[in-house]
Amino acid sequence: MATARARLYGLLAATFDGEAETIAAALEGEAFAAVAEAFPIDIATANLRGDGHDAESLKIGYDNLFVVPGRHYVPPFASAHAVDPSEEFESDSRYHTAGEAGELLGDPAADMAQLYAAAGFSPERGDDIPDHVAASFEFMRALCEREAALLEGDGREGSLDAVRDLQARTLSRLGWIDRFEDAVADRDTVEGVFAAIARLARTFTAWDAQEVVDADDRPSETTPA
Repeated sequence: MATARARLYGLLAATFDGEAETIAAALEGEAFAAVAEAFPIDIATANLRGDGHDAESLKIGYDNLFVVPGRHYVPPFASAHAVDPSEEFESDSRYHTAGEAGELLGDPAADMAQLYAAAGFSPERGDDIPDHVAASFEFMRALCEREAALLEGDGREGSLDAVRDLQARTLSRLGWIDRFEDAVADRDTVEGVFAAIARLARTFTAWDAQEVVDADDRPSETTPA
């Protein structure tokens, strides 16, 4: 289970980091569709299959949604979707007004950076933005791989508990993906590939938090600390 979770988190990290060839291969091999069909809730899979989606078109779609500011742009990092603003945060970024939610490198970025530091992890994805969705998924991949390695090597209970605690703390900070998915669905209305993948990511992280990691009793954006 830990290995399977690591593989899916790795695929999602690559997807939201813009690896068009990886996305195209996953669509062609119906990897996304297979995961969607495994969940007990209904997830439309028509846009999770490879028909008509090559790497070039996927790259253009990714850039329009997550890279190039414009009418289709959706910031792929938590701070821009924050409900509560970072009051003391100062920035010239167009995504931050002091005292208002929606910013770049706000409190969610600081929170994720602290988790990375606790694990001795340095994300390679996410354009050096700690709360970028790709960096968060890359971190979860690494934590799941660590869990699998400990289980295979008869790791001590304390080490396993520490890794699982970091997984729970990370997932408790991914509640913003609900708002991210809503925004992607609103913008990606023509082809719908990334809207469908965002829906899958939202469903998977919620399932992982509740059914596997048991992160429900931990602080999040949607429950009081």
